[in-house]
Amino acid sequence: MPLPQPDDLTSLVLRTDFGDDGAWDAVRAALDAAGEYPHATYVSELRFAGVGVQALMDEEAAADEDAQIIHIFLADAATMKDPGHPLLAVDLSDEPGRTFRLPAQWFPDVSANLSIANMDFAEFADAADGSGAFRGFDEG
Repeated sequence: MPLPQPDDLTSLVLRTDFGDDGAWDAVRAALDAAGEYPHATYVSELRFAGVGVQALMDEEAAADEDAQIIHIFLADAATMKDPGHPLLAVDLSDEPGRTFRLPAQWFPDVSANLSIANMDFAEFADAADGSGAFRGFDEG
C-alpha cells in the first residue's frame, strides 16, 4: 500500500508511535506553532505503528513513480518523548534511508525548502550536529 501523499507544498509527517495521544497532540501543536503557514500533512494510521526506515524505503521503491514521495518525517518514540519533539527526517529518493533529527522549531524552514526543491535533503543532513540533529546552518 503506497504512502499517503502530502498536501501541496507540505511535508508528510507520519506517526509511528501510538503510545501517547497527548504527545502526538503536543508534536502537532509544536510543529504548527513553529511556522506562520501550514507545512505538514499529518498522518496517524495504526498500520504505520512501529514502521521502520527500511519498510518505508521498500514501500516507496514498489510505488509507481508518480506516487513516490522524496522525503518523509517520522513522529516516532524519540519524537514523542523528547520535549523538543525532534522528528526523524528520512530521505526516500537521492540517498534512500539517510536520516537526521529535526527539532520542531526548524521544521517549517526545512519542509518549505524541501517541498519547493530549493535545497536538497543532503544539505540539511550534512549540516546536522554531532548528535545527528539539524539545528540551523552555522553562519560563523
